[in-house]
This record gives sequence, C-alpha cells and structure tokens, in this order.
Amino acid sequence: MPLAQIYMWEGTSDEAIEKIITGVTEVFVGLGIPKEAVEVIVQQVPKSHWGVRGLPAAKALPDAKPP
Repeated sequence: MPLAQIYMWEGTSDEAIEKIITGVTEVFVGLGIPKEAVEVIVQQVPKSHWGVRGLPAAKALPDAKPP
C-alpha cells in the first residue's frame, strides 16, 4: 500500500488539498495500483518553518501564496 506525503505551505485551501489528493491517487492508479490501496497525507507547514534560499520562506518569498 503506497503512502504519499505532500508538504504544502500553511493556508492551502481545502479545495486545493482535495485536488492534490485526487491527482496523486490517480498517478498511482495509472501505475496499476488499486485506488483503495493508496493513501495520501497533506501536511501544512508555516512559511516561517520552510527554508528557501537560506532563509525562511516568509522572508525569502514574502509575496508567495499557497494554492
């Protein structure tokens, strides 16, 4: 049973998370794995805890928004 872990910035909408779960599941189904066997975990991380370019994303990418 595959388990996919996806990390996103905090604030990602429920609609976006649902699309991610559905899309990731479809990739595994395309590989021949039954839909019932696929699990997806989406974890939201604050931009202050996500490093980009040697800085917290909140400072490195202050205008970037989650989906």
